[in-house]
Amino acid sequence: MCHFPRAPGHAAKRKALTMGEILGIGLSHYPGLAATDADMASPLRGRLRDPGVPDGVKDPATWPELMQVEWGDDHGAAGAAVHREALVAGFDQCRAAIDDFNPDVVVIWGDDQYENFQEDVIPPFSILAYPDTVMKPWSHLAHSSAMSGRANAWGETEETEITIKGSPDVARWLTGKLLNQGIDVAYAYQPLHHPNLAHAFLNTVLFLDYHRRGFPYPVIAFPVNAYGKRVVCQRGFSLPWGEEVEFDPPSSPPWRFMQVGAAVVRAFKESDLRVALIASASWSHAFMVDKTYRMQPDIESDRVLYQALLNGDYDVWRNRTLDDMDASGQQELLNWCTLVGAMEELGRSSPDWSTMVDSYAFNSPKVFAVWNA
Repeated sequence: MCHFPRAPGHAAKRKALTMGEILGIGLSHYPGLAATDADMASPLRGRLRDPGVPDGVKDPATWPELMQVEWGDDHGAAGAAVHREALVAGFDQCRAAIDDFNPDVVVIWGDDQYENFQEDVIPPFSILAYPDTVMKPWSHLAHSSAMSGRANAWGETEETEITIKGSPDVARWLTGKLLNQGIDVAYAYQPLHHPNLAHAFLNTVLFLDYHRRGFPYPVIAFPVNAYGKRVVCQRGFSLPWGEEVEFDPPSSPPWRFMQVGAAVVRAFKESDLRVALIASASWSHAFMVDKTYRMQPDIESDRVLYQALLNGDYDVWRNRTLDDMDASGQQELLNWCTLVGAMEELGRSSPDWSTMVDSYAFNSPKVFAVWNA
């Protein structure tokens, strides 16, 4: 049993543990939620400006009914308000579960879209053993094209600061436990190319603190290479239709992500920690779905995986191929594969609460899920 010191008064709130306890959370770090309603549909607007996309595909009359409703006659502004309400409700549910659980540490699995890791190294899996970090979200997110030059929904300035608490001692310990299990995870004590935390991790904290009450829990960022063959050549985003690139090597397959999640659970079971494991990602991303000219997500494919999640049929996730995920724009679902593997290792057959928020005009469906400890 590995024991870690707590902040003064933290451990007094509950009895001592004889084995680590684990909460599972799935959510989204969709950058559009950080934007204003008028700007939330900017990825779709970008596709509509792409001269390589056929005019017929751009015609709203050919779109699914939900997409037409979301787009409306104001280019998505009113639809964005409806979408925001659903997403904030999902984040509030997840935040309530986290607060009730009162974790000692929060581990976030997210993708790095050519932000901290670039041409010099693309690790399949890595742990960032960072200390407490003071961030300026609207300055640091300028390093990601997701929010560069866009106003944010809170009206905060580039000088706005937040502190994200770290847990370098637990991060180092976890790295060692994974290496001892044969999980070849990289680690870092300081940023490489990004000034602090990439948007998958920063947005997760910002959205879990949507109402700006503070986020007091130490965070360990656990970046994974979800974008695989598109991470460097496309910088983790979309390209103009018809532009060809030389693909990079692939990411690890879904089953390996599940193995990593299971190994993390085995490690924390040997501790006395209360741990929240979070997978942060929307589901199929329209801007990565070639079969729709990158105009629409693959919601039907998402529904298959979502039903398997509800049924606890984790073999559906394990047997998903990278080609399947690439064709459906589901690269970021590899983040969720790690969580799925963790929940399977814990013997949790289905979420205790979950919801799927369908969307076409706002790039992707979003799923929220809670597996109680």
